Amino acid sequence: MLVDSPPEQRAETAPAPPSKRRVLRAAGLPVALAVLVCVALASIAIGAKDLSLAQVWHGLFHDSDTYGDVVVGERLSRTVLGLLAGAALGLAGAVLQALTRNPLADPGLLGINAGASAAVVTGITFFGVTSLSGYVWFAFAGAAGVGALVWFLGGSRGATPVRLVLAGTAISAALFGYLQAVMIMDDAALGRMRFWTVGSLASATTGTIREVLPFFVTGTFLALALARPLNAMEMGDDTAKALGANLNRTRALSMLAATVLCGAATAACGPIVFVGLMIPHIVRSFTGPDMRWILPYAAILSPVLLLGADVLGRIVARPSELQVGIVTAVLGGPVFIFLVRRRRTAQL
Repeated sequence: MLVDSPPEQRAETAPAPPSKRRVLRAAGLPVALAVLVCVALASIAIGAKDLSLAQVWHGLFHDSDTYGDVVVGERLSRTVLGLLAGAALGLAGAVLQALTRNPLADPGLLGINAGASAAVVTGITFFGVTSLSGYVWFAFAGAAGVGALVWFLGGSRGATPVRLVLAGTAISAALFGYLQAVMIMDDAALGRMRFWTVGSLASATTGTIREVLPFFVTGTFLALALARPLNAMEMGDDTAKALGANLNRTRALSMLAATVLCGAATAACGPIVFVGLMIPHIVRSFTGPDMRWILPYAAILSPVLLLGADVLGRIVARPSELQVGIVTAVLGGPVFIFLVRRRRTAQL
C-alpha cells in the first residue's frame, strides 16, 4: 500500500519555486559576464608573444609607444570582432532553434553560410575581389539573398518550420556543389578561399568592424525583441495564435534577424560552425525554454566559446596558430554527438 510522504518531507523534495529559479538565472548573468571579460583579456594577452596584465592595461589606456602596446592594439581588433561575431552566431542559433522547433538547428541549416561562401567565391572568380572589405559585402549579399530565397521557397506567408528546413537544406547542397566546382576550376579562387572558408579572426581590422557593426547592432536588437513571440510559437501554432502572436510576421522577422546576424559574422570571419548550435542548446538546459533568458545567455556565452577557441588555437600551434573555425569544429564534433545521443536517450 502506498503511503503519502509527510508534508515536511514533501516540502523538502519539491522543486525550487519559479521565483527562486528566476533569481538564480539573473545571478548567473553577472557570472557569465565576468567569465567573458576574463576570456577577452586572455585573447589580448596570449599569442606568439605573451603579455602581462600590466602591459595589456598600458596598451589599452595609453599611447602605443612600445612593442607590447602595438601588439595589444592589433589583438584588440581581433578580440572585439570575436565578441561581436560570437554573440551574433549565438543569437542566430537560438532564434533558428526556436523558429524551426529543432534544438539541434544552427545558422547553417537554412543555407546562410553556404550563400555567403558562394557569393565570396563568385566575387573572387568573376569580379576580381581580393580584399577583405570586398569579401564582407559579397558575403553579406549572398547570405541575405539565400535567406530571402529560403523564405520564398518555404512558402513565405505560409511558411512552416519543416518547409524552411527543407528549402535551406536543398539550397545548401546546390550552393556547396557550385562552390566546389568553381574552386576546382579556378586555382586563384582556391588559394584565396582556403583560409576564409575555415573561419578566422586573424584578419580583423577596425575597418572591417566598422563595416559590419551596424548589422550586428540591428540584428541583436531585432532578435531580443522577438523573445516573447518566439516563446508563444514554441507552444505550437494554435496556442501561439490564441495568445495573439502573428505567426507570419514572427517567422519573417526571425528569418531576417538570423540572416543579418549570421551574414555579418560570416562576412567578417568566414563560416564558423557549431558555435550557433552548441551554446543555445547548452543554455536551454539550465534556463529552460524561455527565450527571454536564452537569448541574453547565448549572446554572452557564445563569445566565450569563440574567443576561447581562438586562444586555444594560438597556444597549441605556436609559433603559428590554428584558425578558430578548425578549433570549434574539432571541439564541436564530439559535443554534437553527445547532444544527439543524450536527446535520443531522453526520448526513449
